[in-house]
Amino acid sequence: MCGRFTQKSERPDIQLEFYIRGWQADPDISFNIAPSQKAGVIINDGEKNIFTQFQWGLIPHWAKDPKMGYNMINAKAETVAEKPSFKYPFKKKRCLIPADGFFEWKKEGKIKIPYYIFVKDNPLCSFAGLYDEWGDSEKKVITFIIITTEANDLVSDIHDKKRMPVIIRKDDRDLWLDNNNYNEVSLLSLLKPYDSKEMNAYIVSDFVNAPRNNSPVCIEPVSNTV
Repeated sequence: MCGRFTQKSERPDIQLEFYIRGWQADPDISFNIAPSQKAGVIINDGEKNIFTQFQWGLIPHWAKDPKMGYNMINAKAETVAEKPSFKYPFKKKRCLIPADGFFEWKKEGKIKIPYYIFVKDNPLCSFAGLYDEWGDSEKKVITFIIITTEANDLVSDIHDKKRMPVIIRKDDRDLWLDNNNYNEVSLLSLLKPYDSKEMNAYIVSDFVNAPRNNSPVCIEPVSNTV
């Protein structure tokens, strides 16, 4: 799964990396984004890439209770085109979540050790996401979910459930964001594990365990990279 990640890049870097030509919000620097919080998201309006902010935890447009979003932080790539909560946004509301890295916890006996995981040669990567709008004009909430896939060798050694966020490669971002062009086979082909040789990880302090803790301390290494 993916339950915490970082967005620590500033506006010029995001604009350059993702060709942003519309801003509905400014980036908020965060070293410990947790479910139910708002985070930066990239969408395409048919003409340009737009940076905005949505709430993490998908509330389908048909949901009767918005609390449904508390349990909808990840969608499995293997079933994203079939599940009732994801079928519509997979066709019409795909997005990217810019991220500098994410956290996973490795079980060592009775304790869990937090790791910070990231792409080696590019400080900014992009998670595959879906979004949906819930409510009416007076009370509208836009939420997103991160798609996960089978973990690569690096993450598999850390995460006991063997899952990781789908990282969309730079050359595939336009295809993923083009919600006017739905080719299920092509889109599903993008939802695969990122090459572990292009990633790295290191142990961080359990300071990151509490969502209220949000500072560079969250990503400071406490041991050598693995």
